[in-house]
Amino acid sequence: MPDLRASDPSPSIDDIAAMAEQALAEIPEELRKHLDGSIVVEDRADDETLQRMGITSPWNLLGLYRGIPLPNRSVMHVARYPDQILLFREPILRMWRRTGEDLFSIVRRVLIHEIAHHFGFNDEEIRTLEKDTSEC
Repeated sequence: MPDLRASDPSPSIDDIAAMAEQALAEIPEELRKHLDGSIVVEDRADDETLQRMGITSPWNLLGLYRGIPLPNRSVMHVARYPDQILLFREPILRMWRRTGEDLFSIVRRVLIHEIAHHFGFNDEEIRTLEKDTSEC
């Protein structure tokens, strides 16, 4: 992974996708084998998605899990679309520039957050887990 700094030219969608693939490869196989969808990088969330989620600014959404969380699945869900994790490049880059944090770390954190939704965690549970692991 290139050593990118916040002052560098904006990384492309492909650059963010490569970071997400690297972060995904670092997830233990026993968890990774339960991921059955794709990772898609877009510049930002569309207006319909933002409206549906009650979010007023596209800068406030860095990623999104679309699918049925594993604990909620049943045989009734056989004719469903594949799960998808979306990462939104422009809000991620904005956070990167504002915080100076390593870009790969941000991409990995957003990816793991969305994967946690796939496993059925809600935002509050994820925040608690993030807090608990940051104190270790």
